[in-house]
Amino acid sequence: MAPPLPTRPAGLNRLEEFLPHVPAYGRERGYDRPFRPTVSGLSPWLQRRLISEEEVCAAVLRRHPWAEAEKFVQEVCWRTYWKGWLEQHPEAWARYRVALTRLRAESPPEGYTRAISGSTGIPGFDDWARQLVATGWLHNHARMWFASIWIFTLRLPWELGADFFLRHLLDGDPASNTLSWRWVAGLHTTGKTYLARADNIREYSEGRYDPSGFLATTAAPLTEPSPPPLEPLWIPSPPAEASAPRSGNGAGSSGRIGLWLHPEDLSVEQCDLGGLHPESIWAAWPASVDHAMGWSEAVTRFSQAALADGAARGAARWDAAVRAGRMEDGIGAAACDWVRAERIGTVVAVRPTVGPWRDVADDMDRALTQASVRVVWLRRPWDQQYFPAARRGFFSFWSEVAPGLRARAVSPAP
Repeated sequence: MAPPLPTRPAGLNRLEEFLPHVPAYGRERGYDRPFRPTVSGLSPWLQRRLISEEEVCAAVLRRHPWAEAEKFVQEVCWRTYWKGWLEQHPEAWARYRVALTRLRAESPPEGYTRAISGSTGIPGFDDWARQLVATGWLHNHARMWFASIWIFTLRLPWELGADFFLRHLLDGDPASNTLSWRWVAGLHTTGKTYLARADNIREYSEGRYDPSGFLATTAAPLTEPSPPPLEPLWIPSPPAEASAPRSGNGAGSSGRIGLWLHPEDLSVEQCDLGGLHPESIWAAWPASVDHAMGWSEAVTRFSQAALADGAARGAARWDAAVRAGRMEDGIGAAACDWVRAERIGTVVAVRPTVGPWRDVADDMDRALTQASVRVVWLRRPWDQQYFPAARRGFFSFWSEVAPGLRARAVSPAP
């Protein structure tokens, strides 16, 4: 499979190519095969919402009956579950970042350099480490094996492994990545770990790798003082009620509307903005975010190109001007410069979920509020509907979500 192009048309084309293979997905998705013929490969586009979970599921369910589609739809919904869970347990992300800051300030633990360079001598693991850096992708089963070996065989801090993934994965998602590593370690579902087994790796790599004798045979769960607490979900205000510009002589005294575009949602032109019509789109890239996250050049380049693609589509949709480019100053000062230059009184944006872009959004919100500019945060209806179900484990979530999705599936042929 060719490297993904960071555009919405490329994502839609890949979806169309994959649709005929949905019935085979449930049987074959566990096999880590070269060229990935048994998986969709849609995650780099989904992570940035160049295409959305809703339209992927809708396309699948228009084509296939539920019995054929369920396993793939369920896999797409894992992404929604992780995001919804982290929205309601944001302390899990905060704890991860605190631990990572501490670990980065210390000398690397023994074995870390060998692990990330793919020189441990463990069959499979070394190839996956090198593949990740070279391609920005790993099969989901390989990600689980890798994380388990990292934690239980190499006994390295899980936070450094999660960071290694986020630095290099083209589909690296703060919620899916952080919580998947916590799950393997026994932190997400308290006491339940995932132990990589040589026979499983041998079977699902079709004999390419056999790490017999190399792997830990037990996986004692990691612990933390207490689980991340459940917090109330943020609920957006209706755009019609929130969009009136503030009065006064500040930067926000104009009625013009601006759209802030960020790499967590790059098909905003497909959203209902509640009647708001942006006249200016701000798609600048803050240098602080890739510095803080340590993304590889490939990840940053892919995200920036995707951002440009989203801005171009937004400009065409609303006949709006675009301001872009790399931004070295803080997000707050740059946002205020933008609204002053464009005479903007209201900024509208899809609110990022917990992660680095939420931090950027919060900084921007504070600065614009102080400048008397109203900020209207939106949430997609898909997230608004399904995030509340992600309070506990996945299968509790799925029991609430599946009936409504099933109703959308085509009826099986008589």
